[in-house]
Formats: sequence, structure tokens, C-alpha cells
Amino acid sequence: MDEVPFHEIYVHGLVRDAEGQKMSKSKGNVLDPLDVIDGIELEALVAKRTSGMMQPHLAKKIEKQTRKQFPNGIPAYGTDALRFTFASQATTGRDIVLSLNRIEGYRNFCNKLWNASRYVLMNVGLEADLRGEKEHSVADRWILSRLQQVAKEVADSIEGYRFDHAAQALYEFTWNEYCDWYLELTKPVLNSEQSSEEQKHAARHTLVTVLETLLRLIHPIMPFITEEIWQQVKETAGVEGETIMLQPWPEPDESLFDADAEREMRWVMDFILGIRRIKGEMNISPGKPVPVLLANVSTEDERFLAANRHYLDFLARTESVEILKPGETPPEAATALVGEMEVLIPMADLIDKEAELARLEKEIAKLRAEVEQAEKKLSNPGFTDKAPEAVVEKERRKLDNARSAMEKLNDQAERIRTL
Repeated sequence: MDEVPFHEIYVHGLVRDAEGQKMSKSKGNVLDPLDVIDGIELEALVAKRTSGMMQPHLAKKIEKQTRKQFPNGIPAYGTDALRFTFASQATTGRDIVLSLNRIEGYRNFCNKLWNASRYVLMNVGLEADLRGEKEHSVADRWILSRLQQVAKEVADSIEGYRFDHAAQALYEFTWNEYCDWYLELTKPVLNSEQSSEEQKHAARHTLVTVLETLLRLIHPIMPFITEEIWQQVKETAGVEGETIMLQPWPEPDESLFDADAEREMRWVMDFILGIRRIKGEMNISPGKPVPVLLANVSTEDERFLAANRHYLDFLARTESVEILKPGETPPEAATALVGEMEVLIPMADLIDKEAELARLEKEIAKLRAEVEQAEKKLSNPGFTDKAPEAVVEKERRKLDNARSAMEKLNDQAERIRTL
């Protein structure tokens, strides 16, 4: 009788609709979690929202509102996507705004995890023996180091009831580091005849090890998809057990923290992103190999370049890489910075100068018309005084964005004229 019933109580915020309104039967904006999980057709949704109302006279209004908001009903998003949405928004002291667009985004996250597991199983195999000799690459060491940090961050966040921080850490690591980078970095290793068996073995081992650990980290938030994938990878990962639910929680391994590998991989990623950005700005095909010149190169830059050239050739599509001598004047080129090092792509032979200038002039003319139209509207007191503030502010942002884009295109055209 005298025992304290609870020592810790977690109180989450109010769940509101996509417009930030409190969910209420009388407002007709309540979302049944089962409808979000399994999906529901429009007519069934309308009937559900307009039946058993305390204020029947609002039925027509709610029906109209529902048909407008959900013209095709609600698609099935699944339990895991809904759970991850709630976790990602469980910010201390704030209400939860439940938007179907956000739930759809986390359903895409589930698909990303599923597709990553397909890649791993396809390249590792269901019954592969991963106990042999391994020669870990810098990418292997980097992803293993990052995994330890994420495991620590997720554990600390959950213990502190910051489920939003845990969800965010898992999302960013899974999508941005494991899927977008590490899986791509394994391709030149696994598909190259120049890679040793030890290097391929290490890549396969790292792929499945990181995936299995990641599934255990995500499992408390997304139990169903993680169980399904884990059942398929457990034997390959050398793990025994009937269910992921009874597996131990991942503990960070301090011996795998590797600051050197993280610094080197940051250099590799900045190099690749710099070239991709230049290609995007200059309208060069992403798959087109480009010659690269390097200026202001340090000893460490040279070492990183020599060790990671296979990554650069595969992911940045470098045709050649040449280091300029100190004081040597480079040709007219687009530039990206990797630390103090300059990454230069000569433009002369990569684009049709006249065709690209014509394309840019067309884009600039279109933006100029948008700027003139927005300036005319914002200089009209009849618009700025009578229109809602949100509409006026939207028009101001539109003008700023158009001006900024036009300035960038003008700079790009000027660089091309000098070629």
C-alpha cells in the first residue's frame, strides 16, 4: 500500500492535425491510427468522421473538409512509419503535429532500409562465411567508427527520454551515411578485379555487421521491418536466436572509434561533393568523366589522394587528376574547396559555350520577368495593405529567391564567357 507506484513518468505533447489544430470529434479532424496504418477509402473515411456526432449540424462541413483534404482517402503507411513519426516529433515541451506528408517521409525511410538490406544480401549472400582474413579499407573503418558513436548517442537519448534525438540520429546515419555513402563506397571494392579477396571479405563483413547492429538499434522504434530483415541476415552475421527482441542492446566498442578514418573520409566526401556541385552548376552530365586539377595541395592531401583514388574515379567520375606546381597558373576553371586545397575543373572542353550561354540567357530572362512581376506587385499599396500578411511575406520570399537565382546564373554566364 505504501509503495510508490511510479518513479518516472513520461508525458508527451498533445497530438494535433496537420494545421496545428487540436484533434476533436466535433471538428472532424481526428485521425484513427489504424486508418493511417492500414489505409482507408474516402467514402469509409467520410462515414467514419460524420457518424455518432455530438453536433450533427456540422456533418456537411466536415464531409466537405474531409473530401478536400483526403480526395483519395488515406493510403496504408504501416505501423513502423507511424511509430517513427511519433518518435521523431517527441520533443520535450512541444505538441506533435501529425502530418501525412511526414508519415510518408518515414515510410520512405522504411523502404530505404529494406532496399539497403537487399543490396547487402545480394552482395554478401545468405550463407556466406565471413570468418576469414580481412583487410579493412578506410571506408570500412569509418562506418564502423560512426556506428559506435551513433549507438552511444541513441542509448543516451533514450535514457534521457529524448526519443526525437534518437530517431534523428538513426535516420541520419542510416540514410545519409550507411545507404548514401558506405553502400556506394563498397561498389568499387566488390566489383573491381584489382581488389584483394581480403579487401572484399572485409567489405562484405562490414556491410552485414553494420546492418545487423543497426537493426537492433532501430528495433525499439520500428519493430516489424527490423524483425523481418533480421531474420534474413542473422545467420550471415553469425548471430543466433529466435527473434531480434531477445538480442542484446548494442554497446559502443571504443576500440573501433577511429578519428583518422573519419577525417580521411570527410576529405573524400568533400572532394566528391565538390565535383558533383560543379557539374550541377555547369549543367554537366553527372556521369561524364572530367579532368581535375589540384592546387595548394598539402602532404596529407597527396596521401589521401593516392589512397582513395578508386573512390574518386568511381563516385566523382574523374577522368584524370593532376597536381599543379606551386605558382603554376591554372586555366579558367570552376573551383571547389576541400579544406585549403583547391579542386579545379577546366571548363573549355567540357561544354558547348554558345549553347550553354543561350540556355542561361533563357533562364535569366525568365527570372527577370518573375522579379519584375513581384516588384510591381509589392510596390502596389492595394496589394501590400489589403492582402494577408502571410501572402505578402510569401511574395517577398519569392522575389528574394528569384533575385538570388538570377545573380548566380549571371555569375555562371560570366565565367563561361571568359572561356
